[in-house]
Amino acid sequence: MNAGQIEDGVLLDRITSGDQDAMARFFERYSPMVYSVALRVLKDSGEAEDVVQEIFVRVWKNPAAFVSGKGSLGGWLVVVARNRAIDTLRRRRPSDPIELFSLPSSTNLASEAERSVLMQKIRVAMHELPVEQQKSVELAYFEGLSHSEIAQQTGDPLGTVKTRIRLALLSLRKVLTA
Repeated sequence: MNAGQIEDGVLLDRITSGDQDAMARFFERYSPMVYSVALRVLKDSGEAEDVVQEIFVRVWKNPAAFVSGKGSLGGWLVVVARNRAIDTLRRRRPSDPIELFSLPSSTNLASEAERSVLMQKIRVAMHELPVEQQKSVELAYFEGLSHSEIAQQTGDPLGTVKTRIRLALLSLRKVLTA
């Protein structure tokens, strides 16, 4: 069992005892994934938000609905989100045939949602960096330039370029570990 599963179990135990902070953390961790599945099925952001709310209210009222021995919490939430979204489709158009939403077996939706949240954090953090640091990091990591090439291209001293990149990476690390 990995550390993420242990954390999920602790969160669920705390939710069972009525801990609202644990529920907020749980929602923050899994709502992007649940929303993306619901949105893919429904193609309507309002209905997808309703599905997310319904699922998390259900978890708040009955956290024991998840049985840890039968799979991951993220996987369970994906299945619940898919089923709720399909139910919503059926209520919307009962006479229209429903194309079942199939999850590709090669994709781990929990990992993809985590990656998406992480990438969003990085984007926000990059925009908060000073312009010189942003430019240096972009040239180094997205254009593959060496520190010397960046100094030559920008006209800045090599030590300044190295310091900017170092400070930017420290700032990004703080955001990612917070």
